[in-house]
Amino acid sequence: MSEQARRVQEQFGGIAAAYVSSPGHAAGEDLDRLVAWGRALSPGRVLDLATGGGHTALAFASFAPLVVACDVTEPMLRAARGLLGQRGARATFVAGDVEALPFGDGAFDVVTCRIAAHHFANVAAAVREVRRVLRAGGSFLLQDILGHDDAEAAAFVTEVERRRDLSHVRAYRASEWKAFLRGAGLTAIESAVVAKGRPWEEWTTRTRMTAQARGELDAFVLAAPERCREAFDFRVRDGRVESFTDRMLLLRADRD
Repeated sequence: MSEQARRVQEQFGGIAAAYVSSPGHAAGEDLDRLVAWGRALSPGRVLDLATGGGHTALAFASFAPLVVACDVTEPMLRAARGLLGQRGARATFVAGDVEALPFGDGAFDVVTCRIAAHHFANVAAAVREVRRVLRAGGSFLLQDILGHDDAEAAAFVTEVERRRDLSHVRAYRASEWKAFLRGAGLTAIESAVVAKGRPWEEWTTRTRMTAQARGELDAFVLAAPERCREAFDFRVRDGRVESFTDRMLLLRADRD
């Protein structure tokens, strides 16, 4: 297991329940779009990578006969199993690293991965594994934070993310994602960009930041150049950060 995978386990092992209850993970236009793409494909076998709290697996289990939820963090898998069990949905739960998936070649019709790839140490390797486990003609449905084209704004938000979550690596631009896909033998078919609001209190509380770390993060944001805050629509009132907005990139890419 890589050092990054261990870092992810340390970051999320103790806060799995917070991701089950997270409104931004549980629903939204972004999830609706992925589900619409998935339904249109009528898949028999779906793999949800880095399933987290299990919301994507839950949504796909409503129409796919077989859903496998995979995550490197076992407490996350237990939390996801609990969510699906409460909702009466069926899935299989498997621990695994995205860079070495424990599945055979061509095992799935669809692979999903939602709001997780910014934690991957080697995105190119992960996408190659996605391609390997997809059958010929299968589809990869991806959602992740969209990287900003402006280098200063991108560096600013990456620092914000890392101060909140030490396992954050970086967000990638659409051109970078398309290069990862092409390099793995996947062809981008559809794409969309969806705005997703981040209430500051909920977003920072979910990762159990200490009061000191939260205060330092607030100060960092407030001291940043206005243009960097504007790039992510940071809302500040009476010297307090209230929210910001991520842009989510959604891609459907098919295996040749």
